Amino acid sequence: MIVFDIVLAAGIIWMAWTSLASAESFRMIVAFMAFGILVALAWARLNAPDVALAEAAVGAGVTGALFLRTIGLLRRPEQPETAGWGLRVSAAVLAATVAVALSAALVAFPRSADGYDALVAVNLDESGVTNPVTAVLLNFRAYDTLLEVVVLLAALLAVIMIGARQGYVHRGLGPLFEPFARLVVPLSIVTAAYLLWLGSSRPGGAFQAGAVLAAGLSVLLMGRVYIPRHFHIVLLRWLAMGGLIVFAGAAVGTLILTGGLLQYPEGMDKIWIVGIETALTVSIGVVLAVLFHGGLPKGGEG
Repeated sequence: MIVFDIVLAAGIIWMAWTSLASAESFRMIVAFMAFGILVALAWARLNAPDVALAEAAVGAGVTGALFLRTIGLLRRPEQPETAGWGLRVSAAVLAATVAVALSAALVAFPRSADGYDALVAVNLDESGVTNPVTAVLLNFRAYDTLLEVVVLLAALLAVIMIGARQGYVHRGLGPLFEPFARLVVPLSIVTAAYLLWLGSSRPGGAFQAGAVLAAGLSVLLMGRVYIPRHFHIVLLRWLAMGGLIVFAGAAVGTLILTGGLLQYPEGMDKIWIVGIETALTVSIGVVLAVLFHGGLPKGGEG
């Protein structure tokens, strides 16, 4: 496998360089998505399947799709500008400085470190789940995850406020798209539900499930297979905020019941975690789909 690892490492470096050096936006984004897929493979080789799944779904998939959607909405011709030598030298010096600093930090890093593995393993039985990553994200360090949800919702609000794409209507994508949507949408819902439930014991969870759900919602919105009514738009807003509302409500509830923020009642950890993750999955799916859409879609009559 050493040959595979060498080729994988070289591919990551090459895709990163291609993405940074390309003057064409589309080529740059495709290289970035390929870079994300290779990084996901690298995480899988490092026995970090949770990170690999998140990188493939959110890093390469969702982020790449958002970039593609962005250049599609810009609607302006490519006008690559040639940078002067001064800018090139400055960029090279900055990149070399960062590379040297990172290399020095890597060399100085301890060759062996226990990290939090032992601590998590000792307390895993008390977390209510058997997946250590879920235990950290939704129990031991749940407050950090709560703040991540706040950041995601803030990004959605920023897109809605500065994008000014309210009322934008997508054109239908042709007669072949509807059968495709009828196949993909139910599959995305089932897959998202599976990833959600799997997260308590194996790699998976709310963010990965939400990314898959967002793909199905985007298919509905992009192809005009589903045209939201006015009251559906209100529902979408509540669903987007629902994850944060449930998470914050759980924080307040646990503070009242146990005296500790997000310290679940004894023996009920898994119930609380699954409930929070379910709300987060729906919320993340809606938020990512709306981000891809460029704002809340225009509702029809009714």
